[in-house]
Amino acid sequence: MRQTKDVVFLSAVRNTRPAAECHDAPSEIATAPGPSRPGRSRKHAQVLDAIYQAAIEEFASEGLAGATTQAIADKAGLSKAQLYYYIESKEALYRQVLKDIVNDMIGVFIFSGEDFGPREMLTGLIRRKMLFSFEHPLRSRILAAEVMRGAPVLKTMTDTSRQCIHRATLMIQDWINRGLMDQADPMLFLFHLCAVTQFYADHAAQVAHFRSVPQRDEEDRRYLVEQVTQFLLKAAGVR
Repeated sequence: MRQTKDVVFLSAVRNTRPAAECHDAPSEIATAPGPSRPGRSRKHAQVLDAIYQAAIEEFASEGLAGATTQAIADKAGLSKAQLYYYIESKEALYRQVLKDIVNDMIGVFIFSGEDFGPREMLTGLIRRKMLFSFEHPLRSRILAAEVMRGAPVLKTMTDTSRQCIHRATLMIQDWINRGLMDQADPMLFLFHLCAVTQFYADHAAQVAHFRSVPQRDEEDRRYLVEQVTQFLLKAAGVR
């Protein structure tokens, strides 16, 4: 029996890892090189990576409905027939890309098991979310576009993310109960945080245009993170 190609794609195309669990917060949004797989050449892995990057560009630009396998193949430097050697379908490829994005976003929103208080933990969350927006703007846009069209694919893969968000809201509510931040709906507070930080992914060109910053460097990124962090912590009344 032929192995499902999107499963092959999952294991070989990038530094894949199991879905994040809701207790170990990463310090950075980064991935270490995965272990090599027997029988898979470096060229094969390079082709898979090219397909993956081409898919991200096409889905971010055109969405699932507008994206075509021909365009993905062209961006990856392949013929359409060659592309179908590596993938099952456009939909399977989109689902894998979206699943990887969701797993990384779960990593962004994980709070560690130890409560260091709202200032330290929210500062870390805001920083992780903005770094994701800075470093992966196309992937961030794919997720936003999926949500805006009703999240038909996303709804099938949200169990772990629901658990992580629920854990975060419980911690925020505990801070409120202890008088460490102002009264607020914890879930809506997270939505507000997402909205502000997501802006820097969806409107990066607008931000650069009005600020007259042609290229965002590390110093400017730190400045934006600091400004957004100060704004959100002050708005939340964090003590």
